[in-house]
Amino acid sequence: MVRNKGEIPRKFMELVEKFREKGALSPEKALTAQELGLPPWFEQAMHRRLGQLGVFVEVNGKYYLDEDKLRKLQERYFKARYRGRTHSWSRYLEVLLMLPIGLIVSLAIFYLLVFSGVRFFPGEFLIILTIVMVAVAVIRILYWRSKRRYWRGQL
Repeated sequence: MVRNKGEIPRKFMELVEKFREKGALSPEKALTAQELGLPPWFEQAMHRRLGQLGVFVEVNGKYYLDEDKLRKLQERYFKARYRGRTHSWSRYLEVLLMLPIGLIVSLAIFYLLVFSGVRFFPGEFLIILTIVMVAVAVIRILYWRSKRRYWRGQL
């Protein structure tokens, strides 16, 4: 099948072109995989992800291309790629939220307090550490929750 991820869109478009060349664009004009000259892995792929896309539709052992689903898929793909470039700050935020940033901030505060000569009682650092860790955990939860809602609305 396909090993390289960059090859997947190319192979997909080759399949689309084969359907268009043969004119299998409606249920009435549906053709078998052999008549379309499709690769042997096509029928297996139709029972997996390729079939779930709904672009290629099977009717009584024959296949046709659903142009409307293809257009919607291409629009969604274009929007996802475009959206990925415009919100690059989101990737940086994800990386920062994956780091143990609460501990890093707490240690930075601790060193600033120690080097500035501020005296504090023995449990004060633990209180600061706890507050920072809880605040970062809440921010992480809210961020991932909003991201999940956003993607659920896109699909």
